[in-house]
Amino acid sequence: MTLEILTSDSLNGIRHGFFTRKGGASSGVFQGLNCGQGSSDQSEIVAINRARVAAAMGLPVEQMVGVHQVHSTDVHTVEIPTQYRPKADALVTATPGVALSILTADCQPVLFADSTARVIGAAHAGWRGALEGVLEATLDAMQALGAKPENITAVIGPSISQRAYEVGPEFLDDFIADDVDNTKFFSNGRGDRMLFDLPAYGLHRLRRAGVGLAQWTRHCTYSDPDRFYSYRRTTHEGEADYGRLISVIRL
Repeated sequence: MTLEILTSDSLNGIRHGFFTRKGGASSGVFQGLNCGQGSSDQSEIVAINRARVAAAMGLPVEQMVGVHQVHSTDVHTVEIPTQYRPKADALVTATPGVALSILTADCQPVLFADSTARVIGAAHAGWRGALEGVLEATLDAMQALGAKPENITAVIGPSISQRAYEVGPEFLDDFIADDVDNTKFFSNGRGDRMLFDLPAYGLHRLRRAGVGLAQWTRHCTYSDPDRFYSYRRTTHEGEADYGRLISVIRL
């Protein structure tokens, strides 16, 4: 099956892709393009999937770099391709021939590019990382390589949408403690539950940081099981594990 690659016209001239689960070699609960090396899927099958992604991006898999994601604000600056995966949740580079990759399954995959300075970035931004500043940290690291915020385009890929993201009152408290205006990203759910708009919050943080353009592809991971993996959907359905989607950008 052919891989399905979502792209944004806003990242004009920069090769990139938000890959769906279609076209992979995995089976069972991982059916499709599971690229999660930390999942319980067969490692050799995950390697096949990752090689297919790299080929679709026009480079060897050895030049597709990732990180060991830990919901932090740490950013790894890539100067040469390496398969070493430091603990971090974002990557930036100005090196041609390097592809930056991020794994998600409801959290926001965010791809960044300053096409003038030829600097790119990729970030994994769940609620905790977004709240603590991983998006701004990525922008700072890009600026250290010569990018300018007003020239940076940031695109949020498939993520869990507000209608599927039910949270408790203590979750809301964390956001109010940071900024009382964050209440606008919540709506009422059942009982004392709230519905959180993660992509809208991500866009808010990006625009407040001064990026030239910030967009969301408007794909909900939870609501489209044929195309996307979802940690929350897997939890609700009582499945043992879940696949990870990959998003990639390269110079």
